[in-house]
Amino acid sequence: MVDSDVLIVGGGLAGLACARRLTDRGLSVRLYEASDAVGGRIRTDVVDGFRLDRGFQVLLTAYPEAERVLDYDALGLERFDPGALVHTRSGVARVSDPLRAPTTLPATLLAPVGSLADKLRVLRLRRAVTKGAPETIWSCQEMTTEAALRERYGFSERMITRFFRPFLAGIFLETDLRTSSRAFEFYFRMFAEGHAAVPANGMQAIPEQLAATLPAGTVHLNHRVKSVTAHTIELEHGEQAEGGAVVVATEAPEAHYLLDGFADPGSRSTVCLYWAADTPPFNEPLLMLDGDQIGPVNNVAVMSNVAPSYAPSGQALISASIVGHPTQSDTELETACRRQMRQWFGAQVDAWRLLRIDRILHALPDLDSLEPPERPFRRPDGLYVTGDHRRNPSTNGALLAGRHAADAVIADLSTGSR
Repeated sequence: MVDSDVLIVGGGLAGLACARRLTDRGLSVRLYEASDAVGGRIRTDVVDGFRLDRGFQVLLTAYPEAERVLDYDALGLERFDPGALVHTRSGVARVSDPLRAPTTLPATLLAPVGSLADKLRVLRLRRAVTKGAPETIWSCQEMTTEAALRERYGFSERMITRFFRPFLAGIFLETDLRTSSRAFEFYFRMFAEGHAAVPANGMQAIPEQLAATLPAGTVHLNHRVKSVTAHTIELEHGEQAEGGAVVVATEAPEAHYLLDGFADPGSRSTVCLYWAADTPPFNEPLLMLDGDQIGPVNNVAVMSNVAPSYAPSGQALISASIVGHPTQSDTELETACRRQMRQWFGAQVDAWRLLRIDRILHALPDLDSLEPPERPFRRPDGLYVTGDHRRNPSTNGALLAGRHAADAVIADLSTGSR
């Protein structure tokens, strides 16, 4: 039996942020992670010299909580250019933020993804979501993102179909735009005020940086938890640990397994294919969207355009993302994706070499509504639960939920209510 002030189950961003807050307050913490590394859904593997994140992921540098807890300079962030390329049957168009990239204004105005009035509406949208503190967005009137785009901001069907739907599908991992308008407005503000970026060594550098700030002996890898009570955990191999409080900081399906009565909201899935090539299909550090929505690929990025460290010298790393959980075999799916890429980029695609296919079944919690903006961390059984499913599905949501859960524990321990 090991005694600690707090025991944490799960070494993703929420668990690490919770542990950091607790240890900063002088509490002893033991964090148990079932896998061989911290990060949860944020992992990076090196395959044949290429850095492959497990699924297409980026950090939005304007995230308030990420800015507060992460050392961006140490991460060596490499940025995407603002905006996106949109592939349609009539060609490839660039849509950008002319306030941040003035030279792109003519191309953006001429892009066949919406009318001139739509482009002006984007500026009005930008102005609306950047007013006040970011936190105020979570108390705005909630509707679906599609309803907000049509009714609140007046965008045309063409603009929604060709730009917003594929762009937001890559963020929300759903194509119906049923996600809360609060999430849409928050993300749009983050894109307006910062950049989408990746660390030079891959996305896993983010949880590794958080873990490195914890006291030695805090994190215990390859330790799967079998059961929990308000003050104890039991590991699969039989060891038990005891603490003043227990925080379950896993993804929602695992929390459902460990916690009686925990309602799993379900999961949104994605598939990511990585190819290696001798030359990139395009040279800009931008995301290319499927403006015609012919699929199966929703968006493509040449990661080596953004971060040269993601690929060996003289090679290109291409990432293609699919929304959802297709039933085809990997071979069938890769054939369909390669066929689509050949329509976009021509015969060069035949020489691409498949590196890996990642099927991420639990990529995001399936939360349409964000009312209330933050779900309870304390449970009636004396346990605590945290994760992005308690706040909102994002890196910022996970980090913030971890800190807030820690604050709930600190408050209870200090008052002796435990």
